[in-house]
Amino acid sequence: MAPIDPHSHTDSTNPLTTHISLTLYLSFPSHTLHGTALLTLASPHSGPFHLDTRSLSITAALNPTTLTPLPFSLSSAPPDPIKGARLTVELDGNDSVLVGFVTAKEASAIQWLEREQTAKGSAGFVYTQCQAIHCRSIFPCQDTPAARVRYDARVNVPKEVAVVMSARHVGRRVPVAGEAAYGCDDSLWCAKNRVVEEFVMEQPIPPYLFAFAVGDIGYREVGPRTRVYAESVPSLLDAAAKEFEGTEDMIRQGEALFGPYDWERFDLLVLPPSFPYGGMENPRMVFLTPTVIKGDASGAQVVAHELAHSWTGNLITNKTNEHFWLNEGFTTYAERRIVEAVQGEDIAALNVGIGWRGLVADVERFKDNLEFTKLRNKQDGVDPDDVYSQVPYEKGFQFLWRIERQIGRPAFDEFLKKYIATFKFQSIDTETFLSFLKINVPGIEKEIDLELWTEGTGIPPDALEPVSDIYSVIVSLATKFKDGTIPSEDEVADWRGQEWELYLENLPKSVEASQILAMDARYHLAESKDYEVKVAFLQLAISARCRNFYGEVEKTLKEVGRMKYLRPLYTALAQGPAKEEEKILAERVFSEARSLYHPIARGVVESILTKHL
Repeated sequence: MAPIDPHSHTDSTNPLTTHISLTLYLSFPSHTLHGTALLTLASPHSGPFHLDTRSLSITAALNPTTLTPLPFSLSSAPPDPIKGARLTVELDGNDSVLVGFVTAKEASAIQWLEREQTAKGSAGFVYTQCQAIHCRSIFPCQDTPAARVRYDARVNVPKEVAVVMSARHVGRRVPVAGEAAYGCDDSLWCAKNRVVEEFVMEQPIPPYLFAFAVGDIGYREVGPRTRVYAESVPSLLDAAAKEFEGTEDMIRQGEALFGPYDWERFDLLVLPPSFPYGGMENPRMVFLTPTVIKGDASGAQVVAHELAHSWTGNLITNKTNEHFWLNEGFTTYAERRIVEAVQGEDIAALNVGIGWRGLVADVERFKDNLEFTKLRNKQDGVDPDDVYSQVPYEKGFQFLWRIERQIGRPAFDEFLKKYIATFKFQSIDTETFLSFLKINVPGIEKEIDLELWTEGTGIPPDALEPVSDIYSVIVSLATKFKDGTIPSEDEVADWRGQEWELYLENLPKSVEASQILAMDARYHLAESKDYEVKVAFLQLAISARCRNFYGEVEKTLKEVGRMKYLRPLYTALAQGPAKEEEKILAERVFSEARSLYHPIARGVVESILTKHL
């Protein structure tokens, strides 16, 4: 047995799955899915066939042609804490297998919200988040990005709710008896208050891009290829539509830079505040946190990032999470090119500056484990959620920016288009990219130390801190803060959230409580509607032991579940000596808020508190 991915039980001797046909019955009362997965393989196989599962109950494994049972077993308890349990089905020349399953109430990819936890309160809400290795908690699969699959799905839900999915919507109809055999009894599947929504994904995608959401969902049209979906609350839908009204311009810029948009639709779903990420690039249906709706269109930059994934990440995918920078470094570069074209060079420069500070901070975070400051790193025995950071994003961006500076933007643009056209709908590794780079840019290895950039730790000496007038002004004002100087109202009159975020990120981490109080008295940053600004300020307040703002810290931790905010705030509370009051606060808030967080975010916070308490 030779695994092809450190995070998967997928065996190199097994054929890869090419198509999955799903039936899913959603039970809101039990917070479970009952379903079947019909997996079609690239070639017939005899012998053990391995699939990834996490907390799944397997009810059947059958030959789908004859419906005769196939021998199967789950790896003995306890399951691998990272990879989950291995499902082994004994095949006898089969090129497909049908598996029945039931998800666990605590499935790591799924968050169930009671109607009282939703904005409208009219129905429950459920959504999924499969990246990096959580699809296996929904259905058994080869849960590695090396295994790209097409899929179709029939989703059975109560008639009062709607389903959206990272796939083309085929239609909504009444259930048909027998269509979910071995996964759900007809008495449930065909109950009078149930409907079936059908979807199909015709392009091959990695399993982590499988996604759906179910609830009282409405939408607004914002472009010829884009609808904005959210809970069916008019004010929320209107605000989201206003924030993202420029989406079609970004799609066109992306096509001009990187080639045709191959996914037909680019719809957006604004999820409840518990969503653990800023955005998730699910094809055809990007998932977004409501914290990106800021009222000034700056939240569209998160959309630009997820749009860029349509070329880098979704079309071309890292073969394993050890090469995650191939997804995120390329996408961060592509995002900034789109933002520069649509919103201007100054805004793009601010993004680069904020990213630089994030890279410096995360290199410092991993100072005791420098392996995770490499672009290509080893992750055997490592949960990818635990080492998620800005390094693959920002160091990856810096590497590509370095190549652009070396060969010039026009030549690099042509290289990118050729790269995307060559590897579209494939999963590749760092070595494949470097080989392609050296073939298409002869002599590049003599000008840039490619090994240092991809295998070396920390920030290479030829990385570049951004230079622009606005960046220099903000950094200069942050430097003056050390002497007790707070920017005047005239100096910040034109600042939006990004300028404030960059300013706060460049302040010294050790400040006096009096300085924090003076700054907030003038600018009310603790009450900012922009969570990037608020959280950056609250981190400084915790560092200064400025208890006046601990109530706002608690409120923030209880109203949003985005890990970008949870991780630094809980870390600031729990890390360091002589902080008993802060540690008690962290424990109490988490105990009261944990049910509001997605399981992925819950696990990250638990890891932080376990480490520091």
